[in-house]
Amino acid sequence: MVMRRRLGRTQIEVTAVGLGCWQFSAGRGLAGRFWEALPQETVNGVVAAALQRGINWFDTAEMYGRGASERALAAALLAAGQASGDVVVATKWMPLFRTAGSIKATIGERQRCLAPFAIDLHQVHQPVGLSSVELEMGAMADLVAEQKIRAVGVSNFNPARMRRAHEALAARQIPLASNQVRYSLLDRRVESDGTVAAAKALGVTIIAYSPLGQGLLTGRYHEDPGFVKTRPGPRKLMGAFRAKGLERSRRLVEELRTIAAAHGATAAQVALAWLCQFHGDTVVVIPGASRPQQAEENAGALELSLSQAELGTLDESSRRFM
Repeated sequence: MVMRRRLGRTQIEVTAVGLGCWQFSAGRGLAGRFWEALPQETVNGVVAAALQRGINWFDTAEMYGRGASERALAAALLAAGQASGDVVVATKWMPLFRTAGSIKATIGERQRCLAPFAIDLHQVHQPVGLSSVELEMGAMADLVAEQKIRAVGVSNFNPARMRRAHEALAARQIPLASNQVRYSLLDRRVESDGTVAAAKALGVTIIAYSPLGQGLLTGRYHEDPGFVKTRPGPRKLMGAFRAKGLERSRRLVEELRTIAAAHGATAAQVALAWLCQFHGDTVVVIPGASRPQQAEENAGALELSLSQAELGTLDESSRRFM
């Protein structure tokens, strides 16, 4: 059985690798345009593959296709024979142009989209709302008290804002479970700005999204620089995927491949394992997958144990990205 970790100081236990479900957006909305629209049959296959390899939790959001990702995830879990309570489901409320009152006003829609699966973790998606952190956390705490959600998280919060969320929830005897942030070997700013250190001090789990740098750490784009032109969304416009960007990350990818070869693993698995292991139990990851084979490969990171020397080598090779 795959070892699990507690999500913050809650009683929820998750595998170090979960499945991010942004790519289940069905091509809808601004967020959905980053990915090709996946048929439900493919979504079912991805979710089934993740479950078969031991992954027990799934992260989605209201913003991902205006509920399309939530609905697709629920349908795939049902197709895989899962029931509410068998898995951990996380979603997010988008605060853009909204007040804290929207959290409680929209929880019914979140429940309907994810039915019959309960919401284990509900997160504030961005620090851009029209209400204070304290009012947002108060609304989330009310949902916990009403047993509409089990735990509260935030996303993209800096250390100061995370501390405010933690303190507001603590006043209601509720722990802040998590802070979901962009974090990979190619983007370590959450270390240099103190977010990871603050999470450790508060007992908050860091959930790393884009842990493979939108696929750069697989090495696929270094092997075939023209591949990015075939991908939907804005990758082809991003500097990291152009010639200079690829050269900047090439040495790191080569280090990943060297370590992967020693373990009979892949570069992606090593990149995920580094995130899960470098800070002890503080960090968990939610790579996405658009094919069942990708979900299987990502889950393989759960079985990979890196040595201190290997962790240190990758630390040194990626310090330019802090």
